[in-house]
Amino acid sequence: MPDWDLGQLRALAAAADLGTLDAAARALHVTPSAVSQRIKALEQQVGAVLLRRERPVRPTAAGEPLVRLARQLDALTADATRHLADQPVPHVALAVNGDSLTTWLLPALAPLADRVVVQLVREDQDRSAALLRDGSVMAAVTAEAVAVQGCGVEALGVMRYRPYATPAFRDRWFGGGATAAALTVAPVVVFDAADRLQDRWLERRGADPLAPPRHLVPASADFATAVRLGFGWGMLPDQQSADDVAAGRLVPLDARAHVDVPLFWQQWSLRTRALDEVAEHVRRAARAALR
Repeated sequence: MPDWDLGQLRALAAAADLGTLDAAARALHVTPSAVSQRIKALEQQVGAVLLRRERPVRPTAAGEPLVRLARQLDALTADATRHLADQPVPHVALAVNGDSLTTWLLPALAPLADRVVVQLVREDQDRSAALLRDGSVMAAVTAEAVAVQGCGVEALGVMRYRPYATPAFRDRWFGGGATAAALTVAPVVVFDAADRLQDRWLERRGADPLAPPRHLVPASADFATAVRLGFGWGMLPDQQSADDVAAGRLVPLDARAHVDVPLFWQQWSLRTRALDEVAEHVRRAARAALR
């Protein structure tokens, strides 16, 4: 087993996180030359280039596992130190999809706010697992059921999405129902270029997903606001749309239509007390909020 030098690993991770050796040096309170020497020593030990010297610098495929190792060792060190003395509040970095963040996740984490610093990274549920792979986060709410290497995975539940629009929008564009012909021309709101929820429902209805005009609104709360304002129709989760439906501000385009998105909790197999606390609060909230 290699005898890893924590200073060298921290230098590599700092450069990867901050994008330059100068920024890494400032964060570590050393000179850029010291950062460069530590990374070179680590590369000599491994026998591979670990950092692409670009702007910004990025870890190579060989460097990514060591960046992840550095973050894991820092988390374990902080957890152990906190139990030995009165230390700063531990940090836990999480990746989470925007709809979960807007609806059920923040209330789940609120009771921990005085003893755990939570660093949230908003990422689509289909892409958040990539942040686990490169070690950017310690855990993620993700649509990926297969565990990332070095992580455990468990099912949280299902977010159910339905196609909604304002009554005025429905009357204007779907007077004859949500037919394939109508869906081909009616404007639609999408989260970003990678958002496939609306496309999945369009395909089920026999409509070309690329045909209708698409409004891109890349924020969960603003996405729902755009649908409420009549920009277009969009898929909204039950947790976010219930009040608007009850008040008559939104109506379903098809009362029986829905798209289910299973969500999973993935976290490092490496355990810390702070991460375990966060995981338990997430599980408890998911049981109450998800199908």
